[in-house]
Amino acid sequence: MANQNALSPDLARVRDRLSGWRETKQPGARIPAPLWEMAVRLAGKYGVTRTARSLKLDYYALKKRVFLAEEQPAENGAAFVELPSVSAPAPACVIEWEDHAGMLRVHLTGYQAADIAVVGRSLRGSN
Repeated sequence: MANQNALSPDLARVRDRLSGWRETKQPGARIPAPLWEMAVRLAGKYGVTRTARSLKLDYYALKKRVFLAEEQPAENGAAFVELPSVSAPAPACVIEWEDHAGMLRVHLTGYQAADIAVVGRSLRGSN
C-alpha cells in the first residue's frame, strides 16, 4: 500500500525550491513572488492546510494570498482573437477556460460569432 503521507511530485518540487531558497536567503528576506505564486496554485489544487504544512509556510499568510488571487481576474493570455463573420456559421470551435477551480472546455459546433460573445461573458462572470 502506498504511503498516504507521501507528497505529490508538484508539492515536493516546490518544497525543494523553497528549501533551496531558505538555505541561501539573507536574514529577514521575504519569499520571492514566484515561489508564492507556485504555493497559491498548489493551494488551489491541494488546499491551504496541506500546502502550508508541506511547504512549511505560514497558514494565514498563504490563505490571505489565495484569497487575494481569487479576487483578481485572471490574466488573459490572448491579446487578439479573430472571429468569423457574424452571418457565416463556423464548423467547430473549442474554448478552454482555466482558473483556480480547474479547467472548463466548451465545444461549439455550428456556432456564430455572437454565440462566442455570450459564452465569453458567461465565463468572465463566473469568477
